[in-house]
Amino acid sequence: MSNRIVHFEIHADDLSRAKDFYTKTFGWEFEEWKGGEKEYWMIMTAPKDSKELGINGGMLKRPEGCRPVEKGQAVTGFACTVVVENYDETAKKILENGGIEAMPKFDLAGMAWQGYFLDTEKNIFGIHEVRGEMK
Repeated sequence: MSNRIVHFEIHADDLSRAKDFYTKTFGWEFEEWKGGEKEYWMIMTAPKDSKELGINGGMLKRPEGCRPVEKGQAVTGFACTVVVENYDETAKKILENGGIEAMPKFDLAGMAWQGYFLDTEKNIFGIHEVRGEMK
């Protein structure tokens, strides 16, 4: 056991809207999982035979009593970051598909561009463009 994160989950008020956002923004694929009592969608962030580093996840209806994050509010859970080829192009897609910038693009010591956004369900996530010697 290596204590590595192997799965993530996105909570959504509107599952259809969230699937649309992540499909249009990152090209992720969703497959309904029929094994539980509640609606649950498996998220494939890359094709099954992909050799890229990364993890897949799931999406479910936001539980009653859980509040989505508002812009400017502190993160109260994990924030996942997605590696992208081009920060500016991806940021544009995020905004076009209903996302909101939460923290503007900033320089990580010449090795990467980083920034944070809220998805259509007000979940925070980051995008990260590796550059320089790290690429």
